[in-house]
Amino acid sequence: MPKTKLQNVIFTLIMAFVMVYAMVCYNISIDKGGMSNQIFLLAFYEMPIMWPAAFILEFFVVEKLSKFLAFRIVSPTDKPIFIILAISSMIVCLMCPAMSFIATVLFKHPGKEIIAVWLQTTAMNFPMALCWQIFFAGPLVRNVFGKFVK
Repeated sequence: MPKTKLQNVIFTLIMAFVMVYAMVCYNISIDKGGMSNQIFLLAFYEMPIMWPAAFILEFFVVEKLSKFLAFRIVSPTDKPIFIILAISSMIVCLMCPAMSFIATVLFKHPGKEIIAVWLQTTAMNFPMALCWQIFFAGPLVRNVFGKFVK
């Protein structure tokens, strides 16, 4: 886990990239009616908008709030895995609705149905975001980051 401000910036940039890329691929595949190799390339068109949005939101707002909420469930003396899972889950609980709202406004053209489209988008994204974070992105990024930062 990051120990300095610079490490935290790097960790957050990597995690935001991995999460945003996967979620953009997921949403494009839903929009296109299924997965194809083309989706992996199409996702890069949304990355210049969604990756910085995710980084800024996570780094300046969600990080502190998610830790505050997580430590209402766990304590610093709990096993590290429980702390990691609690913080990661709270991050998804906060980031998913926020990023779904941004995506709804920018890409779904909801018009008067903005609330309904945003709620549906969040409901579709949340299970994927939580599973991706807990089982893939979180362990992968922590492992890779840990190899470079000792």
